[in-house]
Amino acid sequence: MEKKTFTIPAISCGHCVMSIKNELSELAGVKKVEGDPQSKSITVEWDSPASIDKILNTLKEINYPAQ
Repeated sequence: MEKKTFTIPAISCGHCVMSIKNELSELAGVKKVEGDPQSKSITVEWDSPASIDKILNTLKEINYPAQ
């Protein structure tokens, strides 16, 4: 299992975090998504077939690109 914390400057509230959680949770292989609007970050745990590229592309598609 892989785990990474992403900084997402577009996060401004808990609703943003929930939107990201809902979208990333739909990716096959994503096990856990946690976010913090205060630090503007999310932490994702995943296994194959999910990949860091798929996660980053999804974040970009939903207008929450990671830095």
